[in-house]
Amino acid sequence: MVPAELRRKHGIQAGTRVKFLEDQFGRIVLQPITEEYIDRVMGCLAEGADLLANWEKEHRDEGTREP
Repeated sequence: MVPAELRRKHGIQAGTRVKFLEDQFGRIVLQPITEEYIDRVMGCLAEGADLLANWEKEHRDEGTREP
């Protein structure tokens, strides 16, 4: 059971999905999957490379190369 103080602090409510991770020390870390968490993850991805666009460009480039 997650203590009430931590549930309030991290927005964990009944039905909140969680992700279990293991850190470098072998400890189990519980990551609540909240809207805030999803927004942070999406923000990180938005700043990264557009993987689909890169793949499409590479695919087009392969088609124009001579054998």
